[in-house]
Amino acid sequence: MFDIGFWELSLIAIIGLVVLGPERLPVAIRTVRDWISNVRKFSDSVKTELTEELRIQELHANLKKAEQANMKNLSPEIAESLKTLQEAAEMVNRPYQVDKDKELENIASENIEINDKDVKETEAIADISPLSSPDNNKSS
Repeated sequence: MFDIGFWELSLIAIIGLVVLGPERLPVAIRTVRDWISNVRKFSDSVKTELTEELRIQELHANLKKAEQANMKNLSPEIAESLKTLQEAAEMVNRPYQVDKDKELENIASENIEINDKDVKETEAIADISPLSSPDNNKSS
């Protein structure tokens, strides 16, 4: 990034130690480190957004080429872009369909578990014989 060598860094450290003192120098170093970290995160996010925008522009350009060719005799690159766009459009048109299907599956599995518990409880109650009831023990 910067063309700073060992001697330049040591000179900056000595000047910082003299100006700030040993108590405030670590705090100043942490602050500068945080600033640099925030700048890097910002630049990475901007780079990611620009890359995504360029990809979207490329997909739109390929879609225009496909429309001009009337969706016939497409190159493999344009056909792949068209397929990607169609998949994205399907996901946008039905984003909640997948969630509803999963929710229905979860409800069905919970009902099955509840029904299994009811059957086990009923079987446990049926296993209790009338001889072991407290009313029969009192009469004897």
